[in-house]
Amino acid sequence: MPKFVVEADGGSRGNPGPAGYGAVVIDAVTGETLAEAAEYIGVATNNVAEYKGLIAGLKAARTLDPAADVHVRMDSKLVVEQMSGRWKIKHPDMKPLAAEAARILPAGQVRYEWIPREKNKHADRLANEAMDAGKKGKQWEPSRSTAELGTRARSAAPAPEGPPGDAAAGAAKARAALAASYELSAAVPEQAAPPVGWGSADLGTPATFVLLRHGETVLTPEKRFSGSGGSDPALSAVGRRQADAVATALAARGTIEAVVSSPLLRCRETADAVATRLGLEVSVEDGLRETDFGAWEGMTFAEVRERYADDLSAWLASPDVAPTGGGESFASVTTRVAATRTTLLARHPGNTVLVVTHVTPVKTLVRLALGAPPESLFRMELSAASLSAVAYYADGNASLRLLNDTSHLR
Repeated sequence: MPKFVVEADGGSRGNPGPAGYGAVVIDAVTGETLAEAAEYIGVATNNVAEYKGLIAGLKAARTLDPAADVHVRMDSKLVVEQMSGRWKIKHPDMKPLAAEAARILPAGQVRYEWIPREKNKHADRLANEAMDAGKKGKQWEPSRSTAELGTRARSAAPAPEGPPGDAAAGAAKARAALAASYELSAAVPEQAAPPVGWGSADLGTPATFVLLRHGETVLTPEKRFSGSGGSDPALSAVGRRQADAVATALAARGTIEAVVSSPLLRCRETADAVATRLGLEVSVEDGLRETDFGAWEGMTFAEVRERYADDLSAWLASPDVAPTGGGESFASVTTRVAATRTTLLARHPGNTVLVVTHVTPVKTLVRLALGAPPESLFRMELSAASLSAVAYYADGNASLRLLNDTSHLR
Protein backbone atom coordinates (compact mmCIF):
# COMPACT_ATOMS: atom_id res chain seq x y z
CA MET A 1 0.00 0.00 0.00
CA PRO A 2 1.43 3.45 -0.93
CA LYS A 3 2.20 5.73 1.98
CA PHE A 4 1.68 9.47 1.66
CA VAL A 5 2.38 12.37 3.97
CA VAL A 6 -0.14 15.21 3.63
CA GLU A 7 0.89 18.55 5.07
CA ALA A 8 -1.70 21.33 5.08
CA ASP A 9 -2.06 24.82 6.39
CA GLY A 10 -4.31 27.83 6.12
CA GLY A 11 -4.09 31.46 7.09
CA SER A 12 -6.17 34.60 7.39
CA ARG A 13 -4.78 38.12 7.35
CA GLY A 14 -7.17 39.62 9.86
CA ASN A 15 -8.91 36.50 11.19
CA PRO A 16 -11.38 36.79 9.68
CA GLY A 17 -9.75 38.45 6.71
CA PRO A 18 -8.35 37.62 3.28
CA ALA A 19 -7.57 33.92 3.55
CA GLY A 20 -5.95 31.07 1.69
CA TYR A 21 -4.76 27.53 2.13
CA GLY A 22 -1.90 25.33 0.99
CA ALA A 23 -1.43 21.56 0.92
CA VAL A 24 1.29 19.21 -0.26
CA VAL A 25 1.35 15.44 -0.76
CA ILE A 26 4.74 13.79 -0.19
CA ASP A 27 5.89 10.24 -0.81
CA ALA A 28 6.55 8.94 2.70
CA VAL A 29 9.43 6.74 1.51
CA THR A 30 11.35 8.97 -0.88
CA GLY A 31 10.35 12.40 0.41
CA GLU A 32 9.38 13.41 -3.13
CA THR A 33 6.70 16.05 -3.56
CA LEU A 34 3.86 14.42 -5.48
CA ALA A 35 1.25 17.18 -5.55
CA GLU A 36 0.65 20.73 -4.39
CA ALA A 37 -2.60 22.64 -3.94
CA ALA A 38 -3.31 26.21 -2.89
CA GLU A 39 -6.22 28.60 -3.22
CA TYR A 40 -7.31 32.07 -2.18
CA ILE A 41 -10.76 31.66 -0.57
CA GLY A 42 -11.78 35.25 0.15
CA VAL A 43 -12.60 36.44 3.66
CA ALA A 44 -12.50 33.61 6.21
CA THR A 45 -11.00 32.67 9.57
CA ASN A 46 -7.73 30.83 10.14
CA ASN A 47 -9.53 27.64 11.11
CA VAL A 48 -11.80 27.62 8.06
CA ALA A 49 -8.71 28.06 5.86
CA GLU A 50 -6.90 25.26 7.73
CA TYR A 51 -9.79 22.88 7.23
CA LYS A 52 -9.99 23.74 3.55
CA GLY A 53 -6.26 23.06 3.26
CA LEU A 54 -6.80 19.64 4.85
CA ILE A 55 -9.64 18.87 2.45
CA ALA A 56 -7.52 19.86 -0.55
CA GLY A 57 -4.61 17.72 0.65
CA LEU A 58 -6.78 14.65 1.25
CA LYS A 59 -8.43 15.02 -2.15
CA ALA A 60 -5.03 15.28 -3.81
CA ALA A 61 -3.89 12.12 -2.02
CA ARG A 62 -7.06 10.30 -3.07
CA THR A 63 -6.51 11.31 -6.67
CA LEU A 64 -2.99 9.89 -6.58
CA ASP A 65 -4.11 6.59 -4.98
CA PRO A 66 -7.44 6.07 -3.18
CA ALA A 67 -5.98 3.06 -1.34
CA ALA A 68 -2.99 4.93 0.12
CA ASP A 69 -2.16 5.10 3.78
CA VAL A 70 -2.16 8.83 4.63
CA HIS A 71 -0.29 10.53 7.46
CA VAL A 72 -1.65 14.08 7.92
CA ARG A 73 0.69 16.56 9.58
CA MET A 74 -0.61 20.02 10.52
CA ASP A 75 0.32 22.79 12.93
CA SER A 76 -3.34 23.39 13.81
CA LYS A 77 -3.94 21.69 17.14
CA LEU A 78 -7.65 22.33 16.75
CA VAL A 79 -7.98 20.53 13.40
CA VAL A 80 -5.74 17.63 14.41
CA GLU A 81 -7.55 17.00 17.70
CA GLN A 82 -11.01 17.38 16.19
CA MET A 83 -10.28 15.10 13.24
CA SER A 84 -8.69 12.56 15.59
CA GLY A 85 -11.95 12.50 17.57
CA ARG A 86 -10.41 13.73 20.81
CA TRP A 87 -12.08 17.15 20.79
CA LYS A 88 -15.72 17.94 20.08
CA ILE A 89 -16.53 20.15 17.12
CA LYS A 90 -18.65 22.97 18.50
CA HIS A 91 -18.33 25.78 16.00
CA PRO A 92 -21.02 25.66 13.28
CA ASP A 93 -18.54 26.69 10.57
CA MET A 94 -16.23 23.79 11.41
CA LYS A 95 -18.78 20.95 11.49
CA PRO A 96 -19.50 20.70 7.73
CA LEU A 97 -15.82 21.09 6.87
CA ALA A 98 -14.80 18.33 9.28
CA ALA A 99 -17.55 16.10 7.91
CA GLU A 100 -16.36 16.71 4.35
CA ALA A 101 -12.76 15.90 5.28
CA ALA A 102 -13.85 12.69 7.00
CA ARG A 103 -15.68 11.47 3.87
CA ILE A 104 -12.74 11.75 1.49
CA LEU A 105 -10.90 8.62 2.61
CA PRO A 106 -11.84 5.75 4.95
CA ALA A 107 -11.00 6.61 8.54
CA GLY A 108 -8.69 3.62 8.86
CA GLN A 109 -6.43 4.98 6.12
CA VAL A 110 -5.79 8.37 7.72
CA ARG A 111 -3.98 9.34 10.90
CA TYR A 112 -3.26 12.81 12.23
CA GLU A 113 -0.24 14.37 13.90
CA TRP A 114 0.34 17.87 15.22
CA ILE A 115 3.66 19.46 14.25
CA PRO A 116 5.20 22.86 15.13
CA ARG A 117 4.70 25.60 12.59
CA GLU A 118 8.37 25.67 11.66
CA LYS A 119 8.01 22.11 10.40
CA ASN A 120 5.08 22.98 8.18
CA LYS A 121 6.83 25.54 6.00
CA HIS A 122 5.97 24.00 2.63
CA ALA A 123 2.21 24.18 3.16
CA ASP A 124 2.52 27.51 4.99
CA ARG A 125 4.34 29.05 2.05
CA LEU A 126 1.73 27.75 -0.37
CA ALA A 127 -1.02 29.32 1.74
CA ASN A 128 0.79 32.65 1.76
CA GLU A 129 1.37 32.48 -1.99
CA ALA A 130 -2.38 31.96 -2.40
CA MET A 131 -3.14 34.98 -0.19
CA ASP A 132 -0.59 37.09 -2.06
CA ALA A 133 -2.26 36.16 -5.34
CA GLY A 134 -5.69 36.96 -3.90
CA LYS A 135 -4.46 40.39 -2.86
CA LYS A 136 -3.76 41.04 -6.55
CA GLY A 137 -7.16 39.75 -7.61
CA LYS A 138 -5.73 36.50 -8.93
CA GLN A 139 -5.66 32.82 -7.98
CA TRP A 140 -2.55 30.82 -7.16
CA GLU A 141 -0.93 29.06 -10.10
CA PRO A 142 1.24 25.93 -9.69
CA SER A 143 3.79 27.37 -12.11
CA ARG A 144 4.48 30.21 -9.67
CA SER A 145 5.04 27.98 -6.64
CA THR A 146 8.28 28.49 -4.74
CA ALA A 147 7.35 26.21 -1.85
CA GLU A 148 8.90 23.09 -3.35
CA LEU A 149 12.32 24.71 -3.61
CA GLY A 150 13.05 23.37 -0.15
CA THR A 151 12.85 19.75 -1.32
CA ARG A 152 15.87 20.09 -3.63
CA ALA A 153 18.13 19.00 -0.78
CA ARG A 154 16.59 15.57 -0.42
CA SER A 155 19.31 13.91 -2.52
CA ALA A 156 21.75 14.70 0.30
CA ALA A 157 19.69 12.78 2.86
CA PRO A 158 21.58 9.95 4.55
CA ALA A 159 20.80 6.44 3.35
CA PRO A 160 18.33 4.64 5.60
CA GLU A 161 19.39 1.64 7.61
CA GLY A 162 17.68 -1.75 7.45
CA PRO A 163 16.60 -4.13 4.67
CA PRO A 164 14.85 -2.75 1.56
CA GLY A 165 11.18 -2.25 2.17
CA ASP A 166 11.55 -2.21 5.94
CA ALA A 167 8.95 0.10 7.44
CA ALA A 168 11.34 1.69 9.92
CA ALA A 169 13.87 2.31 7.18
CA GLY A 170 11.25 3.96 4.99
CA ALA A 171 10.14 6.15 7.85
CA ALA A 172 13.72 7.11 8.60
CA LYS A 173 14.31 8.07 4.98
CA ALA A 174 11.13 10.10 4.86
CA ARG A 175 12.04 11.95 8.07
CA ALA A 176 15.53 12.69 6.76
CA ALA A 177 14.17 14.01 3.47
CA LEU A 178 11.55 16.14 5.20
CA ALA A 179 14.09 17.49 7.68
CA ALA A 180 16.33 18.52 4.80
CA SER A 181 13.49 20.28 3.05
CA TYR A 182 12.57 22.18 6.20
CA GLU A 183 16.15 23.26 6.75
CA LEU A 184 16.47 24.68 3.26
CA SER A 185 13.02 26.23 3.12
CA ALA A 186 13.71 28.05 6.37
CA ALA A 187 16.21 30.16 4.46
CA VAL A 188 13.55 31.34 1.99
CA PRO A 189 11.76 34.51 3.15
CA GLU A 190 8.07 34.12 3.78
CA GLN A 191 5.16 36.37 4.50
CA ALA A 192 3.35 34.75 7.36
CA ALA A 193 -0.28 35.26 8.27
CA PRO A 194 -0.63 37.40 11.42
CA PRO A 195 -0.89 35.42 14.65
CA VAL A 196 -4.03 35.59 16.69
CA GLY A 197 -2.33 35.06 20.01
CA TRP A 198 -4.26 32.11 21.44
CA GLY A 199 -2.30 29.56 23.41
CA SER A 200 -5.15 27.07 23.60
CA ALA A 201 -7.63 25.73 21.07
CA ASP A 202 -10.30 25.22 23.75
CA LEU A 203 -13.40 27.06 22.54
CA GLY A 204 -14.52 28.02 26.04
CA THR A 205 -15.38 31.49 27.33
CA PRO A 206 -14.23 34.14 24.87
CA ALA A 207 -12.06 37.06 25.84
CA THR A 208 -14.14 40.21 25.50
CA PHE A 209 -12.72 43.67 24.89
CA VAL A 210 -15.08 46.43 25.98
CA LEU A 211 -13.75 49.31 23.89
CA LEU A 212 -14.20 52.73 25.47
CA ARG A 213 -13.35 55.88 23.59
CA HIS A 214 -12.11 58.54 26.03
CA GLY A 215 -14.32 61.43 27.09
CA GLU A 216 -14.32 64.83 25.43
CA THR A 217 -11.42 67.28 25.45
CA VAL A 218 -11.57 70.91 24.38
CA LEU A 219 -10.63 69.75 20.87
CA THR A 220 -13.40 67.15 20.51
CA PRO A 221 -16.43 69.40 19.83
CA GLU A 222 -14.42 71.32 17.21
CA LYS A 223 -13.56 68.04 15.44
CA ARG A 224 -9.85 68.80 15.36
CA PHE A 225 -7.17 66.20 14.64
CA SER A 226 -5.95 65.12 18.05
CA GLY A 227 -3.46 62.29 17.94
CA SER A 228 -0.35 61.14 19.73
CA GLY A 229 1.85 63.85 18.24
CA GLY A 230 -0.06 66.86 19.48
CA SER A 231 -0.71 68.68 22.74
CA ASP A 232 -2.03 65.67 24.72
CA PRO A 233 -5.08 67.52 26.12
CA ALA A 234 -6.80 66.55 29.36
CA LEU A 235 -10.51 65.84 29.68
CA SER A 236 -12.76 68.88 29.64
CA ALA A 237 -15.48 69.35 32.26
CA VAL A 238 -17.88 67.59 29.88
CA GLY A 239 -15.37 64.78 29.41
CA ARG A 240 -15.03 64.27 33.16
CA ARG A 241 -18.82 64.00 33.52
CA GLN A 242 -18.85 61.48 30.67
CA ALA A 243 -16.15 59.40 32.37
CA ASP A 244 -18.16 59.37 35.61
CA ALA A 245 -21.25 58.26 33.69
CA VAL A 246 -19.35 55.41 32.07
CA ALA A 247 -17.95 54.39 35.43
CA THR A 248 -21.44 54.27 36.94
CA ALA A 249 -22.80 52.18 34.07
CA LEU A 250 -19.93 49.69 34.08
CA ALA A 251 -20.01 49.34 37.85
CA ALA A 252 -23.70 48.45 37.62
CA ARG A 253 -22.93 45.72 35.07
CA GLY A 254 -20.11 44.32 37.19
CA THR A 255 -18.43 42.35 34.40
CA ILE A 256 -15.11 44.17 33.92
CA GLU A 257 -12.12 42.18 35.19
CA ALA A 258 -9.21 44.34 34.03
CA VAL A 259 -8.62 47.87 32.72
CA VAL A 260 -5.99 48.86 30.14
CA SER A 261 -5.43 52.31 28.71
CA SER A 262 -3.63 54.30 26.09
CA PRO A 263 -0.78 56.34 27.62
CA LEU A 264 -2.33 59.64 26.50
CA LEU A 265 -3.77 61.80 29.28
CA ARG A 266 -7.39 61.89 28.13
CA CYS A 267 -7.53 58.07 28.14
CA ARG A 268 -5.72 57.68 31.46
CA GLU A 269 -8.12 60.12 33.11
CA THR A 270 -11.11 58.24 31.67
CA ALA A 271 -9.64 54.87 32.69
CA ASP A 272 -8.82 56.08 36.20
CA ALA A 273 -12.42 57.24 36.73
CA VAL A 274 -13.75 53.79 35.83
CA ALA A 275 -11.03 51.77 37.56
CA THR A 276 -11.46 53.70 40.81
CA ARG A 277 -15.17 52.89 40.81
CA LEU A 278 -14.46 49.23 40.08
CA GLY A 279 -11.56 48.85 42.51
CA LEU A 280 -9.14 47.86 39.73
CA GLU A 281 -5.67 48.98 38.67
CA VAL A 282 -5.00 50.52 35.24
CA SER A 283 -2.41 48.96 32.95
CA VAL A 284 -1.00 51.31 30.33
CA GLU A 285 -0.39 49.94 26.80
CA ASP A 286 1.60 52.14 24.42
CA GLY A 287 0.16 50.33 21.40
CA LEU A 288 -3.27 51.77 22.18
CA ARG A 289 -2.23 55.39 21.54
CA GLU A 290 -3.95 57.40 18.83
CA THR A 291 -2.52 57.94 15.34
CA ASP A 292 0.22 60.56 15.05
CA PHE A 293 -1.35 63.08 12.67
CA GLY A 294 1.90 64.95 12.03
CA ALA A 295 1.50 68.54 10.87
CA TRP A 296 -2.29 68.19 10.99
CA GLU A 297 -2.42 67.97 14.78
CA GLY A 298 -4.85 70.55 16.18
CA MET A 299 -6.33 71.41 12.77
CA THR A 300 -9.86 70.85 11.51
CA PHE A 301 -10.47 68.78 8.40
CA ALA A 302 -11.28 71.96 6.48
CA GLU A 303 -8.01 73.58 7.54
CA VAL A 304 -6.01 70.54 6.44
CA ARG A 305 -7.80 70.47 3.10
CA GLU A 306 -6.99 74.14 2.56
CA ARG A 307 -3.29 73.84 3.43
CA TYR A 308 -2.42 70.28 2.41
CA ALA A 309 -4.99 69.35 -0.22
CA ASP A 310 -2.81 66.89 -2.16
CA ASP A 311 -1.50 65.20 0.98
CA LEU A 312 -5.02 64.86 2.36
CA SER A 313 -6.31 63.31 -0.87
CA ALA A 314 -3.47 60.81 -0.91
CA TRP A 315 -4.11 59.94 2.75
CA LEU A 316 -7.80 59.37 2.13
CA ALA A 317 -7.00 57.14 -0.85
CA SER A 318 -4.48 54.79 0.75
CA PRO A 319 -3.91 53.35 4.24
CA ASP A 320 -0.17 53.34 3.48
CA VAL A 321 0.07 57.13 3.22
CA ALA A 322 1.01 59.11 6.34
CA PRO A 323 -0.20 62.63 7.20
CA THR A 324 2.02 65.57 6.32
CA GLY A 325 5.18 66.05 8.33
CA GLY A 326 6.07 62.52 9.40
CA GLY A 327 2.76 61.38 10.80
CA GLU A 328 1.60 57.77 11.04
CA SER A 329 -0.21 55.83 8.32
CA PHE A 330 -3.28 53.76 9.10
CA ALA A 331 -1.32 50.69 7.97
CA SER A 332 1.26 51.37 10.68
CA VAL A 333 -1.44 51.93 13.27
CA THR A 334 -3.08 48.64 12.27
CA THR A 335 0.19 46.77 12.78
CA ARG A 336 0.75 48.03 16.32
CA VAL A 337 -2.92 47.76 17.34
CA ALA A 338 -3.08 44.17 16.09
CA ALA A 339 0.11 43.36 17.99
CA THR A 340 -1.34 44.90 21.16
CA ARG A 341 -4.54 42.92 20.67
CA THR A 342 -2.49 39.73 20.48
CA THR A 343 -0.61 40.64 23.66
CA LEU A 344 -3.78 41.41 25.58
CA LEU A 345 -5.54 38.25 24.42
CA ALA A 346 -2.61 36.16 25.63
CA ARG A 347 -2.60 38.02 28.94
CA HIS A 348 -6.37 37.87 29.57
CA PRO A 349 -7.78 34.60 28.18
CA GLY A 350 -11.49 34.32 28.88
CA ASN A 351 -11.61 37.69 30.67
CA THR A 352 -13.67 40.83 30.07
CA VAL A 353 -11.22 43.70 29.64
CA LEU A 354 -12.01 47.40 29.45
CA VAL A 355 -9.79 48.90 26.74
CA VAL A 356 -9.72 52.70 27.00
CA THR A 357 -8.38 54.18 23.81
CA HIS A 358 -9.08 56.46 20.84
CA VAL A 359 -11.09 56.63 17.63
CA THR A 360 -8.59 54.96 15.32
CA PRO A 361 -7.62 52.02 17.58
CA VAL A 362 -11.28 51.25 18.36
CA LYS A 363 -12.28 51.39 14.70
CA THR A 364 -9.24 49.30 13.77
CA LEU A 365 -10.16 46.55 16.24
CA VAL A 366 -13.72 46.57 14.94
CA ARG A 367 -12.52 46.50 11.32
CA LEU A 368 -10.20 43.57 11.97
CA ALA A 369 -12.95 41.67 13.80
CA LEU A 370 -15.27 42.10 10.82
CA GLY A 371 -12.63 41.49 8.16
CA ALA A 372 -13.61 44.85 6.66
CA PRO A 373 -11.35 46.80 4.26
CA PRO A 374 -9.28 49.80 5.45
CA GLU A 375 -11.71 52.30 3.94
CA SER A 376 -14.31 51.15 6.48
CA LEU A 377 -12.50 53.34 9.03
CA PHE A 378 -14.16 56.33 7.39
CA ARG A 379 -17.61 54.72 7.57
CA MET A 380 -18.00 54.30 11.32
CA GLU A 381 -19.34 56.84 13.78
CA LEU A 382 -17.63 56.76 17.16
CA SER A 383 -18.77 59.26 19.78
CA ALA A 384 -16.77 60.45 22.77
CA ALA A 385 -17.17 58.12 25.77
CA SER A 386 -18.95 55.53 23.64
CA LEU A 387 -18.74 51.80 24.27
CA SER A 388 -18.15 49.06 21.72
CA ALA A 389 -17.36 45.39 22.35
CA VAL A 390 -15.63 42.54 20.52
CA ALA A 391 -15.49 38.91 21.70
CA TYR A 392 -12.51 36.78 20.69
CA TYR A 393 -12.83 32.98 20.59
CA ALA A 394 -10.04 30.44 20.91
CA ASP A 395 -10.52 29.20 17.34
CA GLY A 396 -9.59 32.65 16.02
CA ASN A 397 -13.11 33.88 15.37
CA ALA A 398 -14.13 37.34 16.54
CA SER A 399 -17.66 38.62 17.11
CA LEU A 400 -18.67 42.29 17.20
CA ARG A 401 -21.13 42.60 20.09
CA LEU A 402 -21.63 46.35 20.39
CA LEU A 403 -20.76 49.52 18.49
CA ASN A 404 -20.91 53.18 19.59
CA ASP A 405 -23.26 52.70 22.54
CA THR A 406 -23.90 56.03 24.28
CA SER A 407 -27.00 55.09 26.24
CA HIS A 408 -25.12 55.66 29.53
CA LEU A 409 -24.69 59.32 28.62
CA ARG A 410 -28.40 60.02 28.26
